[in-house]
Amino acid sequence: MAVQVVFTLSLFLPAGTVAWPTGWVYVAVSFALGIGMTAWLVRYDPGLMAERLTGLRRTDRQKWDKIFVPILAVGFVAWLVVMGLDAVRFRWSHVPLWLQLVGSVLLLLSYYLFYLTFRENTYLSPAVRIQKERGQKVVSTGPYRHVRHPMYAGFTLYVFGTALTLGSWVGVASGLLLVAAIARRAIFEESMLQRELPGYEEYMTKVRYRLIPGIW
Repeated sequence: MAVQVVFTLSLFLPAGTVAWPTGWVYVAVSFALGIGMTAWLVRYDPGLMAERLTGLRRTDRQKWDKIFVPILAVGFVAWLVVMGLDAVRFRWSHVPLWLQLVGSVLLLLSYYLFYLTFRENTYLSPAVRIQKERGQKVVSTGPYRHVRHPMYAGFTLYVFGTALTLGSWVGVASGLLLVAAIARRAIFEESMLQRELPGYEEYMTKVRYRLIPGIW
């Protein structure tokens, strides 16, 4: 709940008004889908739910990730603030309605990809670490047949879908920094997985792309 409050305030305080229907729809949809995902995890994969709640507090996390995650969190909040300023307070951007609708489709697709990834990978920790206590192994099914980091691919869709839905070209441009940061994390994470997770190097030879099939 605290995260949702920060999420909402980060958009609406910079906007300077609560009279932002698109913003409220976005917040409501994000909240509903987030609750739905949590409920699904509690029912069908409580082990993963526990890991999602505690992974960032584990002592066996990669040291660099302990620095990266807070920086990413601050960057994410700053991104929301910029979109509130852009789309409502100063109206720097003009995004056509049809593009906002395209953004909404991308946003829904991102959540669907999140769901597919959660369903397939019970080791999907928010922290970069090897879950030896859970017998972590390589996952190569579902969306992992196409890209090695489908969660990050979903985040990429989420970033651009959000910015377009809210009507912020500045959000699209600054969102590139978030995507670049996640892409960098994927590279560092893979280095760790190659060293410490049996079978991952072989998996990399079979699935060539990290985030975008045919591109990268």
